[in-house]
Parts: sequence; structure tokens; C-alpha cells
Amino acid sequence: MANNQEIQLVKRPETTPTDEHLKIIDTTMPKPGDGEVLIKTLYVSVDPYMRGRMSSAKSYVEPFALKEAISGGVVGQVIESESEKFQAGDFVSGTLPWARFSTAPENSIRKIDPSLGSLTASLGVLGMPGLTAYFGLIDIGQPKQGETVVVSAAAGAVGSLVVQIAKLYGAYVVGIAGTDKKTAFLIEQLGADKAINYKTENVGNALQTACPNGIDVYFDNVGGTVSDAVYPLLNDHARIPQCGSIATYNDPNAQGPRLQMHIVKARALIKGFIVSDYQAQFKEGLTKLSNWYKNGQLTYRETVREGFEHIPDAFFGLFEGENIGKQLVKTADPEE
Repeated sequence: MANNQEIQLVKRPETTPTDEHLKIIDTTMPKPGDGEVLIKTLYVSVDPYMRGRMSSAKSYVEPFALKEAISGGVVGQVIESESEKFQAGDFVSGTLPWARFSTAPENSIRKIDPSLGSLTASLGVLGMPGLTAYFGLIDIGQPKQGETVVVSAAAGAVGSLVVQIAKLYGAYVVGIAGTDKKTAFLIEQLGADKAINYKTENVGNALQTACPNGIDVYFDNVGGTVSDAVYPLLNDHARIPQCGSIATYNDPNAQGPRLQMHIVKARALIKGFIVSDYQAQFKEGLTKLSNWYKNGQLTYRETVREGFEHIPDAFFGLFEGENIGKQLVKTADPEE
């Protein structure tokens, strides 16, 4: 008799994903083998990069397989252990299936110390978003005191941390987001110097006003028309960490202005990256992020839905800009 559930990719989306592409499937309860643990899922992270893995097109990571569970960042609790490294009750995080229960080898997960802060910090400020923000900005962006840094999707999981890290490095920071609530969040809680609502303002004009000294670093999470407005304002030797392009993920025919002229004119550097490029340096990044977090120099926001069945809707909402900060789904309470 089925006593577990998982969310499978059953059809590859050509444009915006919907309920026809993701299905909740009843499955049997997994059993841990030698060196494995059984994990009860508590929180699931939904992330824009997952949209790319739903396509069969060649990319930097293998696509999700059809009729198999989607996987991503998960915080869970060990329910049963066949590992000497973990015991029942331990809180862990790792890349795990979208399932109520799953098994994992002991070397594929890490233990979370609840005394260091929220369990979910390992999916945000002390996890993939934090490391993405840190390495993209510091290694590629290389912000300097007094330079102008512009961040698109600045109220999202990565962008909200980029804003704060850039301020820690003494930059003048302009964030771009999609609601007045988000722009207020950027200024009032994250310390951005200016914020632009791309849905209600002319981004090009607003950037000219907000960036009187041009733009030295553009941390790009969205691409599309927002980025088209940034490029004419690049200063000489500007740096562009290209983290994502969510504005084009669901539009296979997306086109825009030719940007090469602006790159040549400014002698700018644009570099695409993924966080795993820096895997050998993760310890360095986590140490830095942890220190800022403990010292109150980094804050973070989460948008949390409740209910395993709402994971697909939370994922779909990413493309509508519903979330402020990290989008999570709480699927269960911890065991006593």
C-alpha cells in the first residue's frame, strides 16, 4: 500500500510550466540501505534554475528525467539511520527529491546545528543563494568602495543578499524589483541607496536618475528588458556577473537589443557562472557568510507556503514574482 508521495515531472514545458507538467504521485515508503538514512522532508526550496532542468536542452546540468521525482534543496529530519554519522532526530540538508520521505547516502547530506539559527538558513543565507551571491559578486563583480552596483531581482533570494554584501564593501547600491512593497523592503530593511519598480517606472530613465555616476557592477538575475536598460549606462571596465535570466526562461523566442556595442565601448566584462564553479571554496564562503550573519550584518527574508501539495504552486509563483527573499514550502513539523 502506498504511504509516501513525490512530485514528478511528467511533461516538459515549452513555455511557462503549469499543473500539466508536475504531478503528485503515490509511492511506497523507502528503506535505507547500509550507510544511508531515511529522511522526513520538513522544508523544500523552489528555485528558478529548476525551470532549465525541466527542458531537454543541453545545459550545465543534466535535465530532470520524466516520470521521476524532481530534486532540489531540502531540509529534513533523520527518521531512521543505517549510518554511523547520523542518528534519528538529526536535522540535515541536501539535494533531495520532492518527496515526503526519501533516503540518502551519508556523504550526500550535511548535519544542521539548530543552535546556529533557523533550520532554513541552510537553504538561504547559509546555503546555495548565499554562496551564489557571495562568489558572483566578490569574484566577478569585485565591488570597490564608492562604486555603483545595480542588482536585478534585488528582492529575491540571491539578489537580496547581493545588495547587502555590496553595501558591506562600501558600494552605492541600486536594486530593481517588481512591486512597491519590494522596493520599500530594499531601502528600509536591506540598506539599498535607491530602488526601482520596473513594472511602474521607465527603467532606463529611473536608472539615469539613480546612477548619476554610471554603473560599475551589474549583478544580473533577470536579463530581458531590464538588462537592456542597464547596458547603456555601464562605466569603463564594468563587471557583469550573469547569474540568471528569469525574464527569458519561459520564452524560447526571446530577443532584445544588440548589446555588443555597449560591451566594447565600456570594455566591460560579462561572465556567466553557477555556484558549483566555486565548490572548492565553499568553506571560505560559508565562513564569511556565517560571520556576517552572526554579527547581524546580513539579514534575510523568507516567503513560506505550507503543505506538500503546494510545492508546484510555489514554484510557478517564482515566475510571477510573488516571493520576497527565499521561497520555501514547509511540508511537515519535526518529530518530537
